[in-house]
Formats: sequence, C-alpha cells, structure tokens
Amino acid sequence: MALGFFLSSDRPPLVMMGRLLWLVLLTSPLAASAFLGCGVASLRPASRLPPRLRGGGGLPNFKASAGLNCPTIQLNDDSSHPLLGYGTYKVGFIPASASAAAGGAEAAGGTEKTARECVKEALGVGYRFLDCAQFYGNEKEVGLAIKDSGVPRENLYLASKVWTDKIYEGRAAVREQVLKTLADLQTDYLDLYLVHWPVPGHHVEAYKELEALLEEGKVRSIGMSNYAVEDYKELREATSVKPTINQIEVNPFLYRKKTIDFFQAEGVQIQSYRALRDGKAFQDPTVLELAGKYGKSAAQILGRWCVQKGIIYIPKSVKKERMEENADVFGWELEGGDVARLDALTTDSSLQAFKELYIKCVVRDTPMAGTEEAEKVINKDITVG
Repeated sequence: MALGFFLSSDRPPLVMMGRLLWLVLLTSPLAASAFLGCGVASLRPASRLPPRLRGGGGLPNFKASAGLNCPTIQLNDDSSHPLLGYGTYKVGFIPASASAAAGGAEAAGGTEKTARECVKEALGVGYRFLDCAQFYGNEKEVGLAIKDSGVPRENLYLASKVWTDKIYEGRAAVREQVLKTLADLQTDYLDLYLVHWPVPGHHVEAYKELEALLEEGKVRSIGMSNYAVEDYKELREATSVKPTINQIEVNPFLYRKKTIDFFQAEGVQIQSYRALRDGKAFQDPTVLELAGKYGKSAAQILGRWCVQKGIIYIPKSVKKERMEENADVFGWELEGGDVARLDALTTDSSLQAFKELYIKCVVRDTPMAGTEEAEKVINKDITVG
C-alpha cells in the first residue's frame, strides 16, 4: 500500500520519475554508487576496511583516466590496476648507477625535457598510472609534475621500486627509501611497491619490510620485478603475502613464455618494461609489415601484442605525440596468426642475453659484485624461457 502511494499514478510524471529513482537508489547500493559517481567500496565506512584498502588509489574505486580509453585489471588482492601506464625511466634523467640516481640530474646525463615537463604532458594526455623507481632518480620531479597537473590523487595509480643497494642494506634501508619516495611524490600512500631485483640472500627480507608497510597502509599492493620462477618460489616459502605483480622485460624479441605462463597460473600479474625495446624494434620487417596491414605504427603493434596477452603495458616517450600514439592500443585486435608471428621473433640468443643481464643486475650496486657470492649467482640454474 505504501509502495502504491509512493508510485501513485495520479502524480505528475516528473514527480513519478524522481520517486522511482530514489526508490532504486535506496534499495540498490550498486545503483547508488553508480549514480553518485563512487565505487561500491567507498559506501562502506573506512573504519571497516583493512588499512591497505582505505582511501582510494588502486582500490575498486580507482577512477580510470577520463582522457584515455584505458581498461583496468584486477590483481590477486582484489585491487584494480590500469592496463596502460607511463614509464619514467630515462625521463629527464639517465642514471648510471644508484649513487648517480641519488645525486639527481647533475650526477648523470639528461634528456631534452625535464621529468617534470614530460610527466605533466603525459598526465595531460590522459595517463594515470605512473611507473617510478628509486633508481630512476627523478621521483621529486614526478611529484612536482603531479602537483602542477592538478589531477586528484584518487585518480592516479602511483608505483615505485626499491633498488639493489637498499635491498642489500636491509629492512631499515628499504623502509627509509619508501618514506623518501612518499615525500618526493608528495603522497601519503603508494598504490604499488616492488622489489626491483632479487638480490641473493637479501630480497626476502626486503619483501618482508614491504609486508609491514602494507599493513600500515603506506603501500596498497606489493610485488616484485625481474624475478625468475626460482626467486619467486624462494620468496613464497618465507613470506605471507603473495606478490600481486612481477615486472619483467616483455616484448616479441624477449617473450619468455614458460615464465609468463607460470606467473599467470600463480595469479601474479605481469607488467612489461621495454615493450618497445627503446625503439630498436621499429624497423623489424615483421613488425613493419603488420603496421602496414593494420594501419598502425610499429609502436602500436608492439603495444597491442602486449595488452592482448593481458600484460600491463608501460611505454615511455618524452614527446607528446608519441605519448598519444603509444596509448592507441585498445579497441582493435591483432589476428591470432599475427600474434604467433610476433611470438616467434624471440631467439635463443636473446634468451641467453637475458640470463647474462640477470646475472649482472641482481648484484649491481652492491658489495656482492665480483665476489664469491656473485659466482653462485652465475652458476644458478634459473628458468630462462
């Protein structure tokens, strides 16, 4: 009877429509959240959410970019992660070592535009996921660019990584670095934080400190970068929180299918770096042929190959027109046969080159380089493909 009065047909049409809308909002939290422009999670009192799930960022109520058609992907901790990001490595500053990175732009080479200028442009184009790192040496400028842009914090997905020198030094050094990154980026939380390389004998303790920071709400998701299958298994045996991400080099010329399949089966999302191989793949005959076939650029073919496999794509450019071009990887598809042709570009020599790089980088900028400990790494059997 009350419902009949509420929807009584003798009411003016506009009144009827208004009452019907309020009835839907009152009875459906999902409809209410959509109408009010907020995620369902934000309807719950913050005090009832775990510390790492409060306040936005990489949560279910993360707001995707309005400037780009960028889908999000759900991680194993139920947070949302944009499928497209802007890489800040070698943006405004080219680090030669950890000490150079710590010294800022005067300690190593630079690029034609500052990181502040480039990141502000990327945010203007519509990128909302920024991939940062201690080693990149430009986080303070990234923070200034974010402030300049006026983009609300809840519309951003900010990620960073701790470098090998701090990983080697131990948990206190890792914590100190996270706090420095928070200050440099001018934020009170990070959506994602990674262990940059699995420094032998030290990376597990570094990750344990990330677990502590996760509980404190200073970081929202944690993960790893450049981990082989064997490194991951070692980590999981000694820690509680499953990594959400493994950021590794992924492109058609270094397609480590066994490794990628393993992590995807584990529910660990793959992020790619060097998806464009620093532009070195743009003249490959197969890539150029497919670019002509689809009416796309070489960069767009490589980027589409990546996201079509469900891999997070993080291109980098200091030119605005390239930033826009790199983002055009959604709304169209590569045919299955063309994906297979790109898959086949990986050679045994490229896999061997990867292993040599891994051996060098896991001890880079640590006292372990050139020692017996480093020799153990050289002789370590890891999954390469």
